[in-house]
Amino acid sequence: MDQAIVTIAAYTEPVYCNFYLKHRYNSNINKPENPNFNQWRSGKLVILSYIRSGRNILLFVPLVTALMLLMSCVATTPEKKEPPVKREKQELVFPPPPEVPRYHFEGMLFSNVQVEAVEAGKESYWKKLLTGEEENNSKTKGLAKPYDVVACQGRVFVSDTVARLVYLFDFERQRFVEIGTKEPGDLRKPLGLNTDGDCNLYVADVTKNKIMIYNKNGEYISSLNVAGKFQRMSHLAVTADGSKIFIVDTGGVGSDEHLIRVFDVRTGDHLYDIGTRGEKEGMFNLPKDIEIGPDGNLYVVDSGNFRIQVMGQDGTFIRSFGTIGSRPGQFTRPKGIAIDQNTGIIYVVDTAFGNFQIFNQETQLMMHIGTRGNAFAPGVYMLPAGIDVDEDGRIYIVDQFFRKVDIYRPVELPASTGAIGRKITGTTPAE
Repeated sequence: MDQAIVTIAAYTEPVYCNFYLKHRYNSNINKPENPNFNQWRSGKLVILSYIRSGRNILLFVPLVTALMLLMSCVATTPEKKEPPVKREKQELVFPPPPEVPRYHFEGMLFSNVQVEAVEAGKESYWKKLLTGEEENNSKTKGLAKPYDVVACQGRVFVSDTVARLVYLFDFERQRFVEIGTKEPGDLRKPLGLNTDGDCNLYVADVTKNKIMIYNKNGEYISSLNVAGKFQRMSHLAVTADGSKIFIVDTGGVGSDEHLIRVFDVRTGDHLYDIGTRGEKEGMFNLPKDIEIGPDGNLYVVDSGNFRIQVMGQDGTFIRSFGTIGSRPGQFTRPKGIAIDQNTGIIYVVDTAFGNFQIFNQETQLMMHIGTRGNAFAPGVYMLPAGIDVDEDGRIYIVDQFFRKVDIYRPVELPASTGAIGRKITGTTPAE
């Protein structure tokens, strides 16, 4: 008989059916804000009294019919729903208002989903990434511990020391490539990355003691054996024609080999060294990164001396900028460097500050982007490392702790233009 009552209720008001199931025989319940409640409740109690008293079922039929007619005659006013308010997506800009913005935050890279279509039309990307469902694990591949990044003509290469690979985010061909999985081009511990004018990739593998060279599609070309020549190989820079390579030896506490070693890429010959350990001009203390500017000069992150040194390719000292401190324009733990080949603008990562500072060609501070924090959010960094800028002026910065690469776009560059314009998917938590 309970089933009969529920069936009757379903014909009148579904809410009463649910109410009955949840609060069966409870007369002390709060009344719902529906004018039909008293009629429903009184009818229910009468019906229950017939059931409990065991009266003839024939008396139950007309009572049910009368109750259904009564409930159908009572009009209910449907709720008026307001149309949803469409809110425009606010772009994150740097510096924030009221300052004049110079850069837009454009997105994040942290898995193959940003460049590949993964079962489009089914669950959202965030479910794929966060639930850990087995059916998606084989399809979603995220960064484990990214170290460096380099971008060239719509291709973004990211080294990963835990995965022992370099990942290629190929926006031009909308594919995700794992570089270093097969011999002889396999990788053990890839750190610094750079490219030449043809987008060939050069990887400093500190475990194999080799510079591994691949074409722009991630296919192995050759390697440069540098075994026995480095204490702590870290980063590298290569000339546009791919003929000469500059490799950083960070050295150690008990070593004087804090320097730059220069090699002929084609022959593998060790040509000469630049610098030695010290504090004077042209000397280094724990050098971390190196880049070649549009002027052809070397820009070296002299981390232990808290400065950037600018030198000719022959090792001639030109100038330096930066001092130790926590004020804008100073450094505490400088690590990565990138230079815009069109404008000469210099970008320097400072791990202690959790940001990167931006200097013009005259090495004058323009601004900084980022803040140190433990929240996974755009512009927040805990262990920022490598940085690069592509031919369109987009900036790419690695954070090892959050396992991501943040991307920024100059305000003068329309979002739909450039090598990766409008091609990134699922790049922010809001998407």
